[in-house]
Amino acid sequence: MSYAYAVIGAGRQGVAAAYDLAGFGDASRILFVDRDPAIAVCAADTINRLTGRPVAEGRGGDAGDLNHLAAVLAGIDAILSAAHFQVNLGLTELAIARRAHMVDLGGHTGVVRQQHTLDAEARGAGITVVPDTGMGPGLNISLAAYAMTLVERPREVAIWDGGLPQAPRAPWNYVSTFAMSGLTNEYAGHAYFLRDGRVVEVPCFSELETLEFDEPVGTLEAFVTSGGLSTAPWTWEGTLDRLENKTLRYPGHCARFKAYDELGLLGLDPIDVGGTRVAPRDVLHALLEPRIGSGADLVRDVCVMRVRARGDTNGRPHDAVVELIDRYDEQTGFTAMQRLTGWHAAICLGLAVRRQLPAGVLPVERVPGPLVVSESRKRGWEIEESRQTNS
Repeated sequence: MSYAYAVIGAGRQGVAAAYDLAGFGDASRILFVDRDPAIAVCAADTINRLTGRPVAEGRGGDAGDLNHLAAVLAGIDAILSAAHFQVNLGLTELAIARRAHMVDLGGHTGVVRQQHTLDAEARGAGITVVPDTGMGPGLNISLAAYAMTLVERPREVAIWDGGLPQAPRAPWNYVSTFAMSGLTNEYAGHAYFLRDGRVVEVPCFSELETLEFDEPVGTLEAFVTSGGLSTAPWTWEGTLDRLENKTLRYPGHCARFKAYDELGLLGLDPIDVGGTRVAPRDVLHALLEPRIGSGADLVRDVCVMRVRARGDTNGRPHDAVVELIDRYDEQTGFTAMQRLTGWHAAICLGLAVRRQLPAGVLPVERVPGPLVVSESRKRGWEIEESRQTNS
């Protein structure tokens, strides 16, 4: 059986997702919809060139104009939103009305929780909606769900993940392969973790630690950022005693950006500067983009994920560790960030259209981890796992 997909937002992650749908999603048609029709057409041309078949097309469309979009999506079986998180609630309502499966790249836990209030409507329409897919939140949580199956009674789960340049350059040692607003959004406010079995708030940039990975990755630092666990703390409350997620960077990154935060540069409320009202975060974006934004430059990156599940098996303490390291793909030109983000979204959408997931608005942590790992390995990702039983 084949399916017609729509990818809303023809940026990097949307293109990577479409490539996966063309290769593994039984796609008969992939429609890119973007506010800029030229970008949509360019994305379609890229997919047709990489796949060697005319499977994709592009056209203009505003994800915020649901009446117009409803006509554009005629005949579509499934929707993948790679657009800004602000449009995802409306797109969910549209997907339900059109009885089309949907996944999105999320970006805001509050919006995701609003989407979950539409669970009954999605079940009534017989479709599956999975918000907050991608790298993190998304694949990191899927690997956690998988690691939990390796322990008979999991009690604690720790997740570390991050995207980095393979060849860091001083003084920044970092390049952002996604929108600057997405980066600073992760660095603002607090995260939701589980501690002693209860959901708690933990401030960003706190709980700094150091981890070691095989060379050439080497030593990385990890610290708290927001949004990486999506709805998992509430879903796994009562199941796990402890759940946490930290972002991986080369050493020194946390101190630099924590200083910016303390200076107020992550603030959104405008301040007066010489008689002009300006949001500090907008200034930070303008200053950072030329220095750590990827722009049109080639970024050979590496994405690193490690999950540790701890608990009991056969009445004895048991640890399971799952690790994935992916790098820029020379053949397709996709960054590791594109692959892990776009392909995880495509995996979840493929599972939905093939009816391997239940109808409704499904938390990403409820997508079976073993299914995601099995699909990931089909794509050549080397997911390593180890277990240890302690006395």
